[in-house]
Amino acid sequence: MLQVRQSESRGKANHGWLDSKHSFSFGHYHDPEHVGFGPLLVINEDQVHGGQGFGTHGHRDMEIISYVLSGALEHKDSMGTGSVLHYGDVQRMSAGTGVRHSEFNGDRSELVHFLQIWIQPNQLGIPPSYEEKHFTPESKLGKLALIASNDGRNGSVLIHQDAEIYATIMTSGDSLKHELKAGRQSYVHVIRGEVTVNGTALQGGDAAKITDETLVTLDNAKAAEILVFDLPK
Repeated sequence: MLQVRQSESRGKANHGWLDSKHSFSFGHYHDPEHVGFGPLLVINEDQVHGGQGFGTHGHRDMEIISYVLSGALEHKDSMGTGSVLHYGDVQRMSAGTGVRHSEFNGDRSELVHFLQIWIQPNQLGIPPSYEEKHFTPESKLGKLALIASNDGRNGSVLIHQDAEIYATIMTSGDSLKHELKAGRQSYVHVIRGEVTVNGTALQGGDAAKITDETLVTLDNAKAAEILVFDLPK
């Protein structure tokens, strides 16, 4: 079964300095039909104005992944980590017993555009930790590149959940398949462009919840960048 989550139906929040679109219930936005999908709890598409950002705040027992689309995302946290992330960078922060951090636009002249993803961990009370990896466009072109997993294989960031995140950049003529094992489901988020997912046409910002299927098929792409989540039910 495939259920479409259209881009325009997402929750919206505009705070002047921040324009955010919520795929799942978040903050003041609540939709009982979209309160996570398995352990995937949050996909926020955020655009932050120059010199602005999220001041220091705390998290615990959450896997927080940032996927930068453009601009410069400046990160600082209570573990002593500080970095500036750009397109292709994937950041993972395991909040565990508790961590405080801030996220700012490191470029005063340009928006920073990124996806913030929250995944519920399968281990609580672990020590907080941080990791970042860079994935070139070539590493994702015409293939499903593993960017996050529970064992850190193939150069992916390590998350504390039996979940995998794949990223791909697809051009015309590309066709990709991902097998879903028994007891698994998939969430496909189209970052930009166009693609057909299991026979259904999607555009940038759209997503598909896929359950009770054995295969995720991506084809008919036009300048598309896509995330594919392989999740436990």
